[in-house]
Amino acid sequence: MKPKKSPIQEKQGDLFRVELSRIIDPGHGLVKLAKVVEWDRLEEMFGSTYCTDNGRPGVSTRLMVSLHYLKYTNDLSDEEVVSDWVENPYWQYFSGMKWFEHELPIDPSSMTRWRKRIGEAGAEELLKETIEAGLKLKAVKAFQLKRVNVDTTVQEKEVRFPTDARLYDRSRERLVKAAKKRDIVLRQNYNRKSKEFLHKQSRYAHARQMKRARKCTRKLKTYLGRVIRDIERKCDTPDLELKELLEVGKRIYLQERHDKNKVYSVHAPEVECISKGKAHKRYEFGCKVSVAATSRGGWIVGAKAFHGNPYDGHTLTETLEQVERISRRPERAFVDKGYRGHGYDGEVEVHVDKQRRGRTPKSLWRWMKRRSAIEPGIGHLKREHRMDRNRLKGTEGDGMNAILSAAGMNFRKLLKWIAAYLRQIIMTLIISLHQNCIEAAAS
Repeated sequence: MKPKKSPIQEKQGDLFRVELSRIIDPGHGLVKLAKVVEWDRLEEMFGSTYCTDNGRPGVSTRLMVSLHYLKYTNDLSDEEVVSDWVENPYWQYFSGMKWFEHELPIDPSSMTRWRKRIGEAGAEELLKETIEAGLKLKAVKAFQLKRVNVDTTVQEKEVRFPTDARLYDRSRERLVKAAKKRDIVLRQNYNRKSKEFLHKQSRYAHARQMKRARKCTRKLKTYLGRVIRDIERKCDTPDLELKELLEVGKRIYLQERHDKNKVYSVHAPEVECISKGKAHKRYEFGCKVSVAATSRGGWIVGAKAFHGNPYDGHTLTETLEQVERISRRPERAFVDKGYRGHGYDGEVEVHVDKQRRGRTPKSLWRWMKRRSAIEPGIGHLKREHRMDRNRLKGTEGDGMNAILSAAGMNFRKLLKWIAAYLRQIIMTLIISLHQNCIEAAAS
């Protein structure tokens, strides 16, 4: 059924509980933002994903939206944000609660199901709302949205560093568990022998005895092949889950060193190996993400995940289309030399970074120098807003994590802007009162 309404909308009081509005500071950033965000629009939009007359009522949309904002603003997991919510009255007020609650609002797994329900399009609406709230508060100026900087980065997946021996053992282990769950009696599961040879392989490799290490790796590969063939003989029509596991196991078993589109993780086969030329980290395992930020202010107006490790220039068209959906069409976009030959033919004027040498007008060169301002913004996205290690499942999880990380960064910038604005008002009042006192004393 449709989600419940927020408790803050209830008019009936309670004699035994004190309202949150009486115990919180009305000047707090979350209180200010709670009045600016268009909750009705979000409830109407996300409410369309629920049926009208079936099942129990869904969880309040305002609660789910606020929990995701708080999660990505403070770099918390689903479990952590729900447990911290109980202790923070400002978080509860922002979530639409009328009274202070002493119990968990939801089970953390509800956040996973809600993300699947709204998809990437819903995540873009959350990012769009941060920009709209900034425009209402005048933290984001309209002229700032005319020029954007675009760059790509790698969003790593929550996977271990892939080695052949570990992949063979992990794939065999998953297949053995799946066979046991379906009452398929294997001739041998190799649990004890695989553990022994995996330990030997790591020790030999650490001691630089590579010939012996390769021999153990070949043994683990043999065990994987035997388990795959045994399951195929005894299960003619596997279900979808087992079929996918078998396909991944076969790919791991058959892939060679110089093959393309290799599998680097059993539970996340969509992971790609990307080299960005970094000295401290030669290879990263995840997907490429294109980030767009305003040249002034650094507000994130686009974050889109791309799979297949495309050339940077080929991601520009879709990135600018997303920017237009979230905020508005920019007039100019500034990119680095990795975007040469991008092939974009839209209405946005694209400027590729280059050396000046007196041929670039000063008015344009001033904005081109600010292209690199997006680099620290990407660093903040990774270190503080959960883009460094994506823990959401599948390709859809990659896209949602990138967009929600951008929304969390904008949300934190709004909170900081509100705090600075209030300090400025207080200082202005203090100075004016001081001047009035001096004038009164002089007269």
